[in-house]
Amino acid sequence: MIERQIVASNVKEYRIQEYISHTLRNLGHSHVKLQKTPLGEKIIIYASRPGLIVGRKGQNIKKLTTELKENFELENPQIEIQEVENINLDAQIVAERVASSLEKFGTQRFKGIGHNVMSDVMASGAFGVEILISGKIPSSRAKRWRFYQGYLKKCGDIALTGVRKAYSAAQLKTGTIGIIVRIMPPDTKLPDRIEILETPQTIVQELAGKEAHAAKKEEAALAKGTQAPSAEGQTAEKKSKPRKKASSKRATKGAPASGPADASESSQLETPKEAAPKETASKAEETNE
Repeated sequence: MIERQIVASNVKEYRIQEYISHTLRNLGHSHVKLQKTPLGEKIIIYASRPGLIVGRKGQNIKKLTTELKENFELENPQIEIQEVENINLDAQIVAERVASSLEKFGTQRFKGIGHNVMSDVMASGAFGVEILISGKIPSSRAKRWRFYQGYLKKCGDIALTGVRKAYSAAQLKTGTIGIIVRIMPPDTKLPDRIEILETPQTIVQELAGKEAHAAKKEEAALAKGTQAPSAEGQTAEKKSKPRKKASSKRATKGAPASGPADASESSQLETPKEAAPKETASKAEETNE
């Protein structure tokens, strides 16, 4: 049930857009947006020439609101018109421009029309443009003429989201002429486009646990003018303390008790070096006897 309501609302919006584009044909109409508000439906019309759409004293707008109420059962439609900033980068306006110029000048000047429109689009800063004109031009046999310039994506996600595409039709004596326009505007972000930052960016990351606590201590010590011991230094000091105690215990166990014997031993050790050869001489005499 909910899916049917969504589909019905989307179909209604599409019908409103088609009706507005048909009634505002050759008036620089670009596209339409519909918004639901508490007061009613808000219809935003984007166009290159808002004055022609409004008309004298707003007659065209009043007529359009009454027609929308009757044909589509809208309670309180509010129409708002906004001007397109760059008309040469809007695919729908460019397609309508080609169609109106073909209806005005005929099929004999279709090449000049295509090249002029293409040069205007590229002068506006577009990456690329493609114009396809198909129909009985210039002879009685149907053909397709292609005008293209620059760089244009034909496949991938950028071809669906980054390239602007529009259709239009021109009614001539030989029949209906179809027009397709594709434009890649300069604001499209390509995947292989790399931007180099001039100023370096500082990335601040939060430290967790003991590292954050030690970093805070160091910052506080630097603020006071003294350096706080780091976490590694503290662990090294803790490990070195028990080693010192063990060495002192070993020294006390192996050393003899202090007393007068210590003094005699120290005096014997401190005998001069001259006494050593006399003792060796006496020992040699005893052996000879």
